[in-house]
Amino acid sequence: MSSVQDTVFDIIARESGIDRAKITPESTLKELEIQSLDAVQIIFEIEDHFKITMPDRDPNFDTESVKGLVEAVEKLVAAKDAPTA
Repeated sequence: MSSVQDTVFDIIARESGIDRAKITPESTLKELEIQSLDAVQIIFEIEDHFKITMPDRDPNFDTESVKGLVEAVEKLVAAKDAPTA
């Protein structure tokens, strides 16, 4: 489990009040019964923690599943940390 995944799981658990043990990479926010307002707050917390901006409705990013959310964060963090030409 990556540190990004750990952090995303922690944020989801804290913001939604869900037991962290119930969160798996295969879970979707809908399956976890996370309301849309809570999902927005989770995105804001992730963006704030990692100093990134999540894309809004970008087909290249799956933000409906926990795994997709983690992968999106990993890509954005890698891009942010990559040296610019």
